[in-house]
Amino acid sequence: MIRRSRSWLAWPVLLPLALGGCGIFSKKEEPIEPPAELASIQPVLTVNKAWEVRVGSGSEYLNLGLRPAIEGGRVYAAGRNGRVHALDLETGRAQWMAETGLELSAGPAAGHGMVVVGSTGGQVAALDIADGSPRWQVQIAGEMLSAPAITPSVIAVRTVDGRLRGLAVDDGRELWMVEHRPPRLSLRGTAGVAVAGNVVITGFDNGRIGAYSLRDGEAQWENVVAVGRGRTEIERLSDVDATPQVQGQDVYVVSFGGRLASLALETGQILWTAEMSSYNGLSLDWTSVYVAEADGEVVGVNRSSGAELWRQDTLRMRRLTAPTPFGQSVVVGDFEGWLHWLDAFTGVIQARFRVGKAAIITAPVTGGELLVVQDEDDRVYALRAGPRG
Repeated sequence: MIRRSRSWLAWPVLLPLALGGCGIFSKKEEPIEPPAELASIQPVLTVNKAWEVRVGSGSEYLNLGLRPAIEGGRVYAAGRNGRVHALDLETGRAQWMAETGLELSAGPAAGHGMVVVGSTGGQVAALDIADGSPRWQVQIAGEMLSAPAITPSVIAVRTVDGRLRGLAVDDGRELWMVEHRPPRLSLRGTAGVAVAGNVVITGFDNGRIGAYSLRDGEAQWENVVAVGRGRTEIERLSDVDATPQVQGQDVYVVSFGGRLASLALETGQILWTAEMSSYNGLSLDWTSVYVAEADGEVVGVNRSSGAELWRQDTLRMRRLTAPTPFGQSVVVGDFEGWLHWLDAFTGVIQARFRVGKAAIITAPVTGGELLVVQDEDDRVYALRAGPRG
């Protein structure tokens, strides 16, 4: 969805318009490219559902940041209706369920004895990880659309109003705040936050990425990874909505209408760039960066040089999630509830599995041999995949 000030329209209509490029806004009004039909494949993997649990009432078309978190042998998942669930990773059996009374829109994050969620109304709620009992709830300005990051002393929270906040772990009070005012027009969504040592890293709707001290929010460095160009506001969108990824001393980030970049963690210096546009995100393994581009093409890139290794173009315009490395594969979800397994070395589609009919908006997460994913119907699924016998 495109955001203008604080009013929103239905994202399935506007998002394809933003992705279609300048041709859509020309005088001839060229037609929008339809989602690619799924071609038949020869699967080399067998995918089976281990369990399925419904955790909420559904959030169709809201493009929320509700994504399960895995910690200590449990899956933590939240529904739009305010319920937060702790489920056994292997069986899906309920361990506890908590009612927050909020319209949840982001999270949960789990760690350091806490489960933290955010809401459309700008509330942040912290629960005890053992039994779901409430610890605190605070009001901040701005809807949350990405999970917070929990550290031993600070919870870092990113909101749609261009603000990054540090909240105290013990009571949620605001310790510091960084602001990059968003442009008048931007995509619906926000980058999540990555923590590396004593800094928190995130991107903004003005095309910038920065690293900030966890102690006081002081900027360690900031850099521009996307500059809007074009005749219209749509063409000039340069949001960094993908959560930065950190590996060793390198930071990786991708922007909409901009580029994929590798930066030095210590200084923010750009090490290499590649022309690429994505609003949904990227992932890493030891050798490669994987990006789901805005047009639905999935790309594997060399982590050291930025050189393209492979490109899978048969999933165009299917509104893919960010890729998730899983074994020797990379997995993406799409708007019709399909999950697609791609070979991590070649990009060839190895298997596909439809968990349901609702769209999958947030990337799957991995826990041991299980892949866990949540759809817009607020159903959480755990899947196993292995070689075909």
